[in-house]
Amino acid sequence: MTAPASMPGFATHHATFNHLWAALMLEELYRLGVRDVVLAPGSRSAPLTAAASEHAGLNCHCHFDERGLGFLALGMARGSHRPVVIITTSGTAVANLYPAIVEAKLTGVPLVVLSADRPIELLDNGSNQAIDQRDIFARHTVEHRDLPPPAAEMQAAFLLSTIDHCVDRQRRTPGPIHINCRYREPLYPGRDLLDATHYLAPLGRWQAGPAPWSDWQAPVETPSHTSACDSEWEVFSRKQGVIVVGNIEGSAHAPHQVAKIVELSKQLGWPLLADLQSQIHFDPQNLVYFDLALHDPQFYEELAQAEVLLQFGGRLISKRLTGFIAQKPWQDTWLVDPLPHRLDPDYVIKRRWVSPPDAFIEALPTPAERPPWHRLDRLQRRTRQCVEARCAAFSELGVCHQLAQQAKGQLVVGNSLVARLMNMLGTYREMPLRVFTNRGASGIDGLTATAYGLSCTHPGPTTLVLGDTSALHDLNSLALLKQAAHPLVVVILNNDGGSIFHMLPVPKEGEQLERYFRQPHGLNFEHAALMFGLAYAAPDSLDAFTAAYQQALEVGVTLIEISLPHQQVADELAALGVAIREA
Repeated sequence: MTAPASMPGFATHHATFNHLWAALMLEELYRLGVRDVVLAPGSRSAPLTAAASEHAGLNCHCHFDERGLGFLALGMARGSHRPVVIITTSGTAVANLYPAIVEAKLTGVPLVVLSADRPIELLDNGSNQAIDQRDIFARHTVEHRDLPPPAAEMQAAFLLSTIDHCVDRQRRTPGPIHINCRYREPLYPGRDLLDATHYLAPLGRWQAGPAPWSDWQAPVETPSHTSACDSEWEVFSRKQGVIVVGNIEGSAHAPHQVAKIVELSKQLGWPLLADLQSQIHFDPQNLVYFDLALHDPQFYEELAQAEVLLQFGGRLISKRLTGFIAQKPWQDTWLVDPLPHRLDPDYVIKRRWVSPPDAFIEALPTPAERPPWHRLDRLQRRTRQCVEARCAAFSELGVCHQLAQQAKGQLVVGNSLVARLMNMLGTYREMPLRVFTNRGASGIDGLTATAYGLSCTHPGPTTLVLGDTSALHDLNSLALLKQAAHPLVVVILNNDGGSIFHMLPVPKEGEQLERYFRQPHGLNFEHAALMFGLAYAAPDSLDAFTAAYQQALEVGVTLIEISLPHQQVADELAALGVAIREA
């Protein structure tokens, strides 16, 4: 019953005062750049749901599972580079968002949680679905507000100004914000509309115009560094250096950013070691097999001749590379990343630049082109030969190697063993590929919902590759996939449990490894695909996988299950390491 709150002209008649405040909040968020809202069903959140669904400028997306809903919003915000609103009802519905909020905080993703809540008089007295939601996400948000129940005694400007302030804080320090919205009944429309003309009158031009209530100006942009560091760069750049690239978000600006990094590597003659998440892992300038090549003593010794480290982005997947960085006595180490986070787990970074990579590089004096100081490209050829020989068979290594070459559009990579395999394998590509991971907390939950959220923001195909335990963690989110507007392929590597524990120093005696760590489940996903209306394929050879994947890129949503012995991948990786060391 609430009139659509589209601009210009904010409606003056609403179902209740709850609905009026909800409409004011959603309208202000729209003016601040929000275009997508994700919602779970609930009664206490009815005013927020009505305001979002009736706003002409907002796209609403629904999911019955709040945990998946949070990751859906995470994927959409990462893909669109806009804040996404999450609406939930009260109680444990809010708590189910926790994993996605943790990931958003660690990776600087702009989520806006609008959680409905009971008024304070309904807490701690046995009222249904009432928990203490104040600051429920603790230190995992960049801003939290607990709003009072809507009332005519409080100015509308108070509400609008609160939203403006929270979003400004989010822009300065990217991450999730939480606004807890307390509602007394009535939660649903009655017979008559509330005339809010007098209440809204003090808003003046806001009511008729498109601008937010208060304009929080960003500080005047300053260069990421000044000419005072030119002399330091002059000294730094003349040494034997190495460029390491971690996570660079796959945005529309990523090709420009990463091209600058590749160009700088060529100019300096420094080797480029770019992580799977870097958007340049498959560039010919990158030493694509560096993770496995670190098994090779000659490659390791040659790389150890580097004197300085220049790193763009953090959260590296390769443990061998992070171990190398931590152990080497560098003369100097610089890290460049746009988020103001300490991305330095081994405390080796001496200079930290908070800047996008392209802005940092553009502000540097243009270096004279120098020949490479190393022969790492030649040395990694032996590793490449070993990889190609080992990946010719149907195995997890073979499937990941093929997928890295064949994937189109955007690739979403799961955590645990899958991320490590995809970071080790593949080869150079001419076709660009956007790569996304949830490597803030590196959890195995919510990966399917994240991939669907990302697919909503991209006009081409999306591929998700993940392990069987990760797929079981987010099984509910398979319900989202049938809504995909573009081809979406889910590749599940099913080795019957957490096979990564074969490669970790867990107790191998007795039943500990199997029962308490790997936890085999004996399940497959054919009936899950049938239940959720997805196409299904279970190839048993590399040729069959290639054919199934190519066909899946042409249709709606396909689940491709790769079933393999649980011990195989551990044995294959061990044998590959031996082959490289002995090459």
